[in-house]
Amino acid sequence: MADTLRRLTSTSSFSGLQDKLESWHKDYHVISCDQNLNKCCELIEITAKIQSQLFTILSLTAVEGGHYAGVDTLKTRLLPWLGACFSISNPSFSDDTSLQLIQDSVEKDRRIKELSASHDSDMQKMETQLCSTRLQLVSVRAELVDAHKDLDETKSRLTITLLATEDEILQLKADLRSAHEQVEIYQRKLGALDGDNREIRLLRDKVSFLSTEKAVLQERLVRSRSPSPLPRLSRSSSPMRSESPTRAQLTHSSRYARHVSHFSDLYAVERLEAQSLLRRYIADLEMVQKIIFIAVVESFKTAKLAFRQFKLRVRKTLSHSHFGPESLEEAAVDYIVRNVDLYDVQDSVNGVINAMNVNPRISFPPEVDFVLISTLIREMCRVAFAMQTLDPTLDLAFASDGEFYSDIKYRRSYDSEFTAPLVMYHVWPALMEGNSVIVKGEAVTRRGAPWSRSQNQSRSTSPVRSRSLSPTRSLALNYRRSLSPDRLTASRL
Repeated sequence: MADTLRRLTSTSSFSGLQDKLESWHKDYHVISCDQNLNKCCELIEITAKIQSQLFTILSLTAVEGGHYAGVDTLKTRLLPWLGACFSISNPSFSDDTSLQLIQDSVEKDRRIKELSASHDSDMQKMETQLCSTRLQLVSVRAELVDAHKDLDETKSRLTITLLATEDEILQLKADLRSAHEQVEIYQRKLGALDGDNREIRLLRDKVSFLSTEKAVLQERLVRSRSPSPLPRLSRSSSPMRSESPTRAQLTHSSRYARHVSHFSDLYAVERLEAQSLLRRYIADLEMVQKIIFIAVVESFKTAKLAFRQFKLRVRKTLSHSHFGPESLEEAAVDYIVRNVDLYDVQDSVNGVINAMNVNPRISFPPEVDFVLISTLIREMCRVAFAMQTLDPTLDLAFASDGEFYSDIKYRRSYDSEFTAPLVMYHVWPALMEGNSVIVKGEAVTRRGAPWSRSQNQSRSTSPVRSRSLSPTRSLALNYRRSLSPDRLTASRL
């Protein structure tokens, strides 16, 4: 008996049984029903083996105790326990009920097996989906990593490009700033050079004029100191009395061609530019063309008046020191040709604009001014002033609305009626040399034009329109235009 008990103790059957019970308790809700039943059967088998060994020990212990030893213990404890376990008194259910319970148990077992099978299949499906989802997640993570890498590379490239662009912009701004500074420097130098050239020309003219005056004064001084009158010098022996032509006579043909060409260019270029400027404010093309025509005519009148006044001042200045074979008139014209830049063209432009402001034949919006076409007026005054230095001088043909159309002086505009005999209005005046037409003008002929019996009707006095000058400006204009030759001194040169 001792050996059997020692073997039972050494095998640790109860501790193994306890471990299996604890392991089953942990996995009871995880494993299937069959596995739970297998676990339970395994425990019963182990328990049965242990009980068999215990009964063996019980038998050996009873034998070792003698014939009567342990009888009371067996009677009081073993026999009642065996009776309680193996005998069932007064059962609570019948055989039919037991059979029904067995059937229900079998049905439940079958359902449990089906549910377990479906559960296993669902678990397999879910595991399959989980595996596929994990694979997709891995691929998406890989794509996300690649996208992050591409984004980082793009950011780095854009950063480098932005820095390079900013550097280029800063460099271009610096270059532009330096270019503006150089342009300003060159403009200042050019302005200073133009002023210096003008001063040089003025000084040269003054030097030549003073040299001439000095020579005349020295000659007079020699004559005053001479005891006897000097013999009359011949024109060929005196440098001051040479028979060589003046500068005006030498350059007459070139100046003639240049001024006529300039007049034609004004018709082809400046006239169209002035017309496009005026059309922004005046929709009527006829009124625009009348304004330009009157501006040209007034420019010629003002320039001719300025030339006469300038010539009078030059003659008065040269009359005290003139000495030479050429007449005083020729000397004055030659001086004007050499010093045509002394002509105050801005004063003539102002005079033309003032005359146009009081002209009743044209109208103009009150919010603008005739200064818009000051470029055309300035150039026309220059060419008109220069034409007065020619011999014979060039002038504009007299024109009046309603006169008979002359194919010699004018050509019809594109919108004219070519069978109409009368001129409705003029677009550009004709340039005349005496009675000869040098450059044709342009006129518009239409039927129904008012016939002008007298060409002097256009010069009759008419009331001043609403854009007339103020009394102060009118008096100043009349005073400037009515300067007498006696009031023109050398200080106005």
